[in-house]
Amino acid sequence: MRFTCLFAVTGITGLALAAPGQSISKRAAPFLWFGTNEAGAEFGSGNIPGALNTDYIWPSTSAMQTLRTAGMNIFRVPFAMERLIPGTLTSSPDATYLADLKSVCEDNSCIEALKSYHTHNKISQTVEFITSSGAYAVLDPHNFGRYYGNVITSTSDFAAFWKTLATEFASNEKVIFDTNNEYHTMDQTLVLNLNQAAIDAIRAAGAKSQYIFVEGNSWSGAWTWTTVNDNMKALTDPQDLMIYQMHQYLDSDGSGTSETCVSSTIGQERVVAATKWLKDNGKKAFLGEFAGGANSVCKTAVTGMLDYLSANSDVWLGAAWWSAGPWWGDYMYSFEPPSGTGYTYYMSLLESYFPGSSGPTTTSIATTTKATATTTIAATTTTTAGGSGSTGAPHYAQCGGSSWTGSTTCATPYTCQKQNDFYSQCL
Repeated sequence: MRFTCLFAVTGITGLALAAPGQSISKRAAPFLWFGTNEAGAEFGSGNIPGALNTDYIWPSTSAMQTLRTAGMNIFRVPFAMERLIPGTLTSSPDATYLADLKSVCEDNSCIEALKSYHTHNKISQTVEFITSSGAYAVLDPHNFGRYYGNVITSTSDFAAFWKTLATEFASNEKVIFDTNNEYHTMDQTLVLNLNQAAIDAIRAAGAKSQYIFVEGNSWSGAWTWTTVNDNMKALTDPQDLMIYQMHQYLDSDGSGTSETCVSSTIGQERVVAATKWLKDNGKKAFLGEFAGGANSVCKTAVTGMLDYLSANSDVWLGAAWWSAGPWWGDYMYSFEPPSGTGYTYYMSLLESYFPGSSGPTTTSIATTTKATATTTIAATTTTTAGGSGSTGAPHYAQCGGSSWTGSTTCATPYTCQKQNDFYSQCL
């Protein structure tokens, strides 16, 4: 989302397609993750550090609980780097802001909302709220590759920031580190080097088991990825848990600032090239931001895009809507329960893509044989994992969960790991 200067909130602070033809199918949703962004802590960038509940706000735990109960299992939490580590990137964290990142669930209503997931009487961490429910928490420095408005040019300083932050969460396997939100209008080699510095620093901090989301230049757009971010294929992670995070909006300039979508097919069209890039380079991705206006053209376009990503779930691991958050008001994409425009218009559509759901009934253009084979989640054999003839569901496939009737064993060397009561996956 192209908000380089996040606003004060009213009322608060003023692949070429391989095989043409129609294919109709109903299948279990194959994504590893599906969820929302949870905006608020990054608001008020014109007033740093600003005041809590005046310039910025933390996500509503009760609203997140509503989405979690519905089946979402990933929440991306934007925050401001300057509030977390003020002064310089090599400084120490601000104790209050760090505590707020961890501690926003103290009241009785919040505790009541968590009774289905917790038996203790006090929940003290935002991240704990998300991760102890079995969901993933994405830590998102929502800074566009800038610090106090200036492009970050020092990879060593950036590494220092990340080592400080990663150290705080190195023991929580459900935390995902997002290197930075939407680098843009920056030197392309610098974007590559900043991402690599972040990866190296996170691992050096002892965070060995967590996923890392890396983002690209040009707002990390999927539609421009192959022409702008091709050098990003050079990134390396010793733990092999690096995922490329791309964003995609469907308005004319891809900025996500209009409720009008270009056409009913623009969603799929804008992710085809990036999908081919991922397959050609053996990479995996997550669509970290997407949205569409509350109208029939956008709804068809969003459906087409998600169907295409789902059909190519060998490289696309999921998606997150932009955005939930308590201060959106009547914002055109708001996914904040119970009355956000996006929530009321799109929830019934999106829930069919949640991990563990029965999946959408789709009519779509057939894609590559590889993608089709991968999305047949109940497959009992695979030749791509554990060697020829290895039995069991393939890597990233579903292997269990409430009402699951498919394979419950995984191909060597993968094991079936419970993600939540509704979904287990071969990892």
